[in-house]
Amino acid sequence: MRGGANVTTAGFIEAHGLWSDEQKAAAGEALAAVKEKGLRCIRVSVADPQGKLRSKTLMPGPFHAALKNGIEFTNAQYGFDSAEGIAYNPFMDGGGFGMAEMAGFANVILVPDPTTFRVLPWSPGTGWVLGDLYFRDGRPVPFDARHKLKAALAELAREKYTFITGLEIEFYVTKVLDPKLAPEDMGTLGVPPTPPLVEAAARGFSYQVEDNLDRMDDFICTLADHCVALDLPLRTMENEMGPGQLEFTFDVQTGLKTADTMSLFRSMVKQVATRMGLHATFMTRPGLPNYVASGWHLHQSLATADGRNAFASEPGSGELLSDVGRHFVGGLLEHAAAASVFTTPTVNGYRRRKPNSLAPDRATWGYDNRAAMIRVQGMPGEQSAHIENRIGEPGANPYLYIASQALAGLDGLRRKLDPGPLETSPYTATHRPLLPTNLMEALEALKTSSYFRSQMGDVFVDWLLGMKQCEVNRFLAAEPDWQATPDDVTAWEHREYFTRY
Repeated sequence: MRGGANVTTAGFIEAHGLWSDEQKAAAGEALAAVKEKGLRCIRVSVADPQGKLRSKTLMPGPFHAALKNGIEFTNAQYGFDSAEGIAYNPFMDGGGFGMAEMAGFANVILVPDPTTFRVLPWSPGTGWVLGDLYFRDGRPVPFDARHKLKAALAELAREKYTFITGLEIEFYVTKVLDPKLAPEDMGTLGVPPTPPLVEAAARGFSYQVEDNLDRMDDFICTLADHCVALDLPLRTMENEMGPGQLEFTFDVQTGLKTADTMSLFRSMVKQVATRMGLHATFMTRPGLPNYVASGWHLHQSLATADGRNAFASEPGSGELLSDVGRHFVGGLLEHAAAASVFTTPTVNGYRRRKPNSLAPDRATWGYDNRAAMIRVQGMPGEQSAHIENRIGEPGANPYLYIASQALAGLDGLRRKLDPGPLETSPYTATHRPLLPTNLMEALEALKTSSYFRSQMGDVFVDWLLGMKQCEVNRFLAAEPDWQATPDDVTAWEHREYFTRY
């Protein structure tokens, strides 16, 4: 490592106390696996502001060194918006952040988390590990979303709870007819490449029909095999409504592990699809004729220190959720609008928020009702009782999405917020507040949220708002008349998100 500050011969990681005993043990196991399996290289990755993985590939020797000192990694990703548009000028004083450490696309230190180490089954001889970014003095980079999630989970831990979450993720698979790789299709900074020309991988508008699932059997079974090899807790796979639209669900994990699972799964799906001549997208609603929106439903509960489900009500009480569960829901409803930038961070993601669409348009909750934002599942007194938040889009940054839920629910717990009565007709519950209908409204809601500012910090919130505003400005410049046809996906959206997400 070059130029590290305050580093002893023990190495950067040990000098700053960045690993737990579990991580130290996992580092030894990772090094042993590299040797025993004869791995030729290891990808060290970090989630960027959009939740996309950015990576360096190391040879085994440098990987060994990285488990002592981390690796040099540019902070440039925090100046880019969703299309590598320059949201913050890195060459002005403070790099546009007002922080000397961020100026000039300076390097920070990427520290691997060895508990996330895997061997990639689709890339022979390749290992993979996630990491976190730190300044040279050992401070966490304040824009790193994985740090934000860990801080949010620590706040819940102070209340003696562990956040338990489960993934239910929808996405599209298409067959590539023309990848559009000519030089004139490459775009530039702030202008994504031309999207590939595609056709459907299977017929659509026939929910859960086995024939459609079978048409994609090779791809689906390959993904399933890879999930098993990667120790991702895959539960189910099914054909959704749209042409080539799939849904994968995963068993519950703790909050950080769920976010890590989502990061690896999305990356895997896109990489494997490309190798098979397909194109996978987690864009909410592609700009293809009659395609319906995809969602990301996040299942949630809390575990007590002795492992009990804190959302389960007392047997015989007749209540669906305990007081803890009700207060947690109250927090989610209270902060739903301000959390929208975290749960639905793209212009396109708001194509879901329509009445009678199986996606929420209001901050509501209901019992086993897919029209509600918060769907309660389980019977009174059942230990499996939990909630499902149906608000998210598949392209959301998993660390920020899950952090926003942990923090919103935490506020409900601390203030004992009452979610009010369950709604039986969520789309007509006019006494409930409407959710933001576009990203511009969501940005305003977060801007004025004193709660998320108090929990995540003004520096982080203002940075995120500035980055997303850059994205919005490019959208409005390209599509000034978008409100004339508010139900249509614009050409800008399809180009912006179809390939990147």
